[in-house]
Amino acid sequence: MLIPDFYSILHADISADKVEAHIRLQAEHPIFKGHFPGNPVTPGVCMLQIVKELTEQATQQHLRLRHCKNIKFTALINPFTDPELHISLQIKPETAGGFKVTGAASFAATQALKVQALLSA
Repeated sequence: MLIPDFYSILHADISADKVEAHIRLQAEHPIFKGHFPGNPVTPGVCMLQIVKELTEQATQQHLRLRHCKNIKFTALINPFTDPELHISLQIKPETAGGFKVTGAASFAATQALKVQALLSA
């Protein structure tokens, strides 16, 4: 985990081509004290890191984000009011190497993130 103790995985179904994970953000993490004081919001870059880490678990490879074709942050994620997120990822190997990842993150009935990205070793 790049950011220690930022989140924990409550439940995950992980295979080589798919991830369905239920995670819990640690609302008391120091990141939220600065982003933003008095009104914590989960940084988008942290959400992308979670996507990368879950993809690494599925592929059993260390990866880096090579290209983001489409990223949409559609709702703010407050770790105090909505700490539990559902992450859904579809993972497809690319012929040129790496993996195409399409996914989403949501809390309750609210979609907070949509992403299409290429990750490679």
